[in-house]
Amino acid sequence: MADMTGKVVLVTGASRGIGAATARAFAAQGALVGVMARSTDAIRDLADGIGGVALSGDVAVPADMQRAVAALVDRAGRLDVLVNNAGLIGPIGDLAETDPGEWGQAIDVNLKGVFHGMRAALPVMRAQGGGTVLTVGSGAAHSPQTGWSAYCASKAGALMLTRALDHEARSDGIRAISLSPGTVATDMQAAIRDSGINPVSQLDWSVHIPPEWPARTLVWMCSPDADGFLGSEVSLRDEDIRRRVGLVA
Repeated sequence: MADMTGKVVLVTGASRGIGAATARAFAAQGALVGVMARSTDAIRDLADGIGGVALSGDVAVPADMQRAVAALVDRAGRLDVLVNNAGLIGPIGDLAETDPGEWGQAIDVNLKGVFHGMRAALPVMRAQGGGTVLTVGSGAAHSPQTGWSAYCASKAGALMLTRALDHEARSDGIRAISLSPGTVATDMQAAIRDSGINPVSQLDWSVHIPPEWPARTLVWMCSPDADGFLGSEVSLRDEDIRRRVGLVA
């Protein structure tokens, strides 16, 4: 686990699941964590509990991401890590029957939200000489699933954004890495199960990993041990990664 003492971290979609676990994991390693959700009511207790900063905003709105980054910079003078975690699984269903507005909303959050976060953080990180941008991706970026057209397309695009950022900004000290966590026991996974669509919904709940696993992995990804994955993806399905993070013996 990386020592994050004195570091400033922004986690989007921090009200529950992987986001909330990630905020706690970074705080436990000494970071000041900005926890962002659409409503501060959803994350105020979490922020208070970890000594962090509650930030309201929608990642799909560029100005909201700019304000969140500015608030942390005003508070602490820097931003060392951005965790693009906010995401939507829906709409789940046949592509031809999907509501265009709902489909577009998934793109706005899962893909454009990542872009807005990167765009807001990049000038700050460049000015201070570096930083780390982590994006919570998915195996769906590589493997299409029935009923998940928006999710698969947006996650594939988000992975390409990670590669693009690395291509453009590694020389400025920016570390860009994606995490494919596998199936995680969160509310999103419950929605997948309830849909009954595609094989993922049929998985037994016991096979899903706890959200603390990807959270700890995201902290590890801030360490030099993860430098070999710059511009690419860390997969938590990989047993070697699980050992390197310390999740399994």
